[in-house]
This record gives sequence, structure tokens and C-alpha cells, in this order.
Amino acid sequence: MADLPPPPALTPATLPPDAAALSAEGDPQVVLRRDRLLAALTLTSGIGLMLGLPFALKSGAEFFMPTAVALVVALALIPLLEWLERRRLPSAVAALVCVLLFLLIANVALAAIVVPATEFFRLLPSRIGRIQDNLAPLLDLYSSLEKYANRTLRQIASTPVRPSPTAAVAPPSSIVELAATSAPAVIIQVFYAILVAFFFLSGWTRTRERMITERASFGGAMATARVLQEMVDDVSSYLGTITVINVALGAIIAGALHLLGMPFPLMWGGIVALLNYIPYFGPVVAALLLAVGGLMTFSDVWTALSAPAIMYGAHLIEANVVTPLIVGHRLTINPVMILISISFWGWVWGTVGALLAVPILIIVQTILSAAGRPDIAGFLFEHGTLTRTREGRGGVLARRGEKDAE
Repeated sequence: MADLPPPPALTPATLPPDAAALSAEGDPQVVLRRDRLLAALTLTSGIGLMLGLPFALKSGAEFFMPTAVALVVALALIPLLEWLERRRLPSAVAALVCVLLFLLIANVALAAIVVPATEFFRLLPSRIGRIQDNLAPLLDLYSSLEKYANRTLRQIASTPVRPSPTAAVAPPSSIVELAATSAPAVIIQVFYAILVAFFFLSGWTRTRERMITERASFGGAMATARVLQEMVDDVSSYLGTITVINVALGAIIAGALHLLGMPFPLMWGGIVALLNYIPYFGPVVAALLLAVGGLMTFSDVWTALSAPAIMYGAHLIEANVVTPLIVGHRLTINPVMILISISFWGWVWGTVGALLAVPILIIVQTILSAAGRPDIAGFLFEHGTLTRTREGRGGVLARRGEKDAE
């Protein structure tokens, strides 16, 4: 029996149109080109978003900043909201109680800090002479190291300064009075932030239930519930714990400054507590303000500088012993990420952005830890997404390996 000729090899050209299309879709080269296209589109979109988002946030600060403030404050108040709802209080009433309580605390803080601070620093022009006299020994010590600086700094220190007449301006005594004396845009932003916080809190329970129940699978519902709960727990526990620590630190500083004879000790304690929300930079600014206040108050330079020394010593104990002991490792954040977040949000929204930097970083970290952090390096290089787009020695070796496997 004669040997039959082998059947012809099937190629995309000899297949029917539908079979050829299916074969092309399963072709590794076609899949690779599709992956490269998707990778290029993803990278281009991501880079464009990263470059454009900061400028959009900065130019739209009138909208984005009060919205972010309201959402962060609302997330911190959710445990109180849930506690009130468990007492069979309606959601709207519980949200109103939370917002009013926050406004009351903010009003008390404003009255304790802003009012005496306005009165104290209004005396700064008349106290420049005392500051110069206190700084004269330090300037002489520094000028001994450099002759040219000696003449320049001594001339600055010995130049009489004429106090400029200042009109007595009554400081604001409440948030309402502060808003009334501010620009209309500030009034609108404050009112808008209050409304956003109230409506967010009043609809939080229904929104959370809808986000969980609308998931297509049980696993997706559980993952959504876990992410929401972790985000609320992390933000509220961080802000609550840090607030207690900062208030205690401010009270200790106020008591020490009272014993030292510093005027308005409660004001300085409030300033220290407020600026301590900004890691690294806030305590430095508070120490500088205390140094200026001490130089304005005391005639002896070492007594004047003892106020910032006491404050910074207490801060070092708090930052290195108390806070790590209380907070623990649950909310441990990379210091580099904290510095980047403070620098970024401070550049975008100023002081308010610096205060919001760590809570926003916690929210982003919680979401990314649940959704999975993108492995950019592995996405780009490990699977050859970009390096195999051009022929090189690695591509030739890869093709030789495929031929040997065949």
C-alpha cells in the first residue's frame, strides 16, 4: 500500500476566515502587541494624571480644599456618629450633633489661641528693641568668627527702631466673627465644608450599606466592607489618639510656661498642640514662635530661650517615647512618605494642606493596601512589557530558546 502524502500544514492563510481570526487572537505575538498597547496607554494616562492633578488641585483650591477638610473631619467623627445611632438617634440628628460638637470645640480653640495671639503679636513693633538687646550677646559671639559679619550685625542690632503706630483692632472672638471679618469666599468655603460634613455623616450608614450590598459577589462585599471599616478606623484612631496626645502636650507646655512667667500660657499651649499635628515641621515652627515670644517678654536671653528649649524637649519625649508606645505599629508610616506628603499638600494648599497631609496619606495607604500596590518595576521590566519592543541580543536569545523548545 502506497504511503499517503502528509496533510498540508494549516496556516492562517489556508484556514477559513473565522478560524483565522480565532487563531490570530490566540497568537502569542498578537497578545504581546495588545499587552504593549495597553501598557503604553496605561503609562501615558498615569503620567498625565500625575502631572496634571497637582496643578488642578492647586488652581481649584476653593473647591477641593474645603471638600477634603470636610471629608477628613467627617471620617474622624464616624465612630461618634455610629455610637449615637446605636442609641436609636436618627441619622440626621446624630450628624447634626457631631457637626455642632466639632464647631463648639473649634470655637473654643479659636478663642483660646487666636484672640490672645492677636493681642500678643500686636505688640511686636514696640518690642523689637528688647529683642535686639537680647540678641546682642549672641550676635557678638557670632561676629567674633567673622569680622565683616561683626560690623554688619552690630550695626543692625544697635540701630534704633521707631515703633510704628498701630491702630487697635479687636481680635475675633468666635468662628462667626472671624468669618464675618473675612473675605466672602472664606465664608462660602466654611459654610460649604459644614454642609458637606453634615450630609456625608447623615447619609453614611445608607451609603455604606448600598456600597456593600451592590457588590456582585460575597467576596467583593466583604472586601468593600473591610476597606471602609479599616479606612474609618485608621483615620479616626489616628486623629483621636494624636489629638489626645497633642492636648496633653499643650497642657504640659502651658503649665511649664506659666511657672516660667510667660504671658498667655494657654495660648502657647494651644499653638504647640495645633502645630504638633504637622510632623517634623510643626514643632520647629512652634519653637521659633516661642523663641520670638520669649525674646519679646524676658530681658535675659537665656530665660527667653528656655521657653522653646522646654517645648522642644517635651516634644522629643512625646515623639520618641509616648507616641510610639500608644500608637504602636498599626499606623506606622514611612517617614519619607510623610515628608513627601507634607511637602506636596503644603505646596498645594498651604498650612491647611500640611495639616491634612498625614490623614490623606493614611486614607491612600489603606485603599492601596486593600486594592494592592502596583508593582511598576515588575509591570515594566519583569514580563518584558517594554524591553521586548525592539530587537536586541535578549530578543534573539529568547527566540533561540523558543526554537529549541519546539
